[in-house]
Amino acid sequence: MAQGALQTLVLEPAVGASSATTLAGFETTLSHRLEDVAQIWRTLTAETIESPGQQLDFIRLWTAAFGVADADQFYIVARDEGIPVALIPLQRRWDKGLWVLSWFPGAHVGCDAPIIDRARVAAMSPLRRRRLWLDMLRGVDGVDLVYLKSVPSLPVDGVDLFAELGQSVEGETLYRASFKSFEEADKTQRNKSRRKHDRQQGDKLEAMGTVSFEELGNGEAALATLEVMFRQRSARFREMGVFDPFAIPAVRAFYDSTATAESGVPVKLHLLRLDGEIVAMRYSVAHGDRLFCLISSMSEDAALRPGSPGKQCLLRVMQTMFDKGFRVFDMGEGCTDEKRHWCNELIAVRHHYIPVTRRGSIGASVHRGWQTTRRRIKSDPRLLPLAKQLRGALLKLSGKATPPSTAPSAEAD
Repeated sequence: MAQGALQTLVLEPAVGASSATTLAGFETTLSHRLEDVAQIWRTLTAETIESPGQQLDFIRLWTAAFGVADADQFYIVARDEGIPVALIPLQRRWDKGLWVLSWFPGAHVGCDAPIIDRARVAAMSPLRRRRLWLDMLRGVDGVDLVYLKSVPSLPVDGVDLFAELGQSVEGETLYRASFKSFEEADKTQRNKSRRKHDRQQGDKLEAMGTVSFEELGNGEAALATLEVMFRQRSARFREMGVFDPFAIPAVRAFYDSTATAESGVPVKLHLLRLDGEIVAMRYSVAHGDRLFCLISSMSEDAALRPGSPGKQCLLRVMQTMFDKGFRVFDMGEGCTDEKRHWCNELIAVRHHYIPVTRRGSIGASVHRGWQTTRRRIKSDPRLLPLAKQLRGALLKLSGKATPPSTAPSAEAD
């Protein structure tokens, strides 16, 4: 297929589908150019998104920073009676002997999901939603497996919109703080003991110097602070004994590009300073009334830890975000003290697999087994420390960089 052309995918009827469902198939088109689907993308995401991975300009900058070839960019659109109802943007990668279609930013966002017309998809029967995903993904040429990592359960009127999306296995939990005001968040999430603890830590930090807090949007000032954030993150990854995903030049170039004034990605940087020096920081992407925190950092100076600058920075974000019009603060996957203290929405995520070839079926089975084992290790207090030690030792011995598609999550505390 010529680059940039649109191709209609003609698929066989789904096994077990009724003749009525077969006749009511979806028109499915594939493009290798983002510009071909830009208007549909913006229309489907006009109200809300579940992840920065669903933000058009975020993906545009990602493909530019990594130099993703047009042939490896897959934008699949489904239309129902001529109306676009779903768009799935994916990148093709060669991974462990398989051609795999997966999300562009991988673990650099807390979750990701197909971009859909929620009302129309929710109105479909389970069998029809299954047909939708099969029509979109089962017949894609040039790949063995479609792997959709960390798709959140998305209930609308009691219907989980992604339940029929291929085979799946449970993943992590996604943490969000969703409130109408700070007063509501404070009343719901903090008891007397929690407030006292936060106040004590704040007093300790203020005893060390002058504390100030600020928010920066896109522009030169934001760009100038990113170096501090990545330096702090790098020190934290070394302490944890894990690979630093931001050490990859293309990853760093991508985040720098998002912070420019012309990026199209609404970046919010929240900075906590002590005597003018940044001691904690959060990088978030805004969309509508939602903030998605992708990176948090804190000074590596151990003398500051009694004042918990990271938690103090988050406290100030919560105290100020509602006045800026935000109502949801997405803190990503995996439990930390900060998320446990502030998040009232815990959303299950799943990893979804749609094999395209026999090799893809075998690869999906192996990977699902690994994900199940990984989940068991992470939930076992005896196995997790051993696994971390082994991972650190292997990284030191190999001296190899983890690929961006499989790098540790950017939101790691």
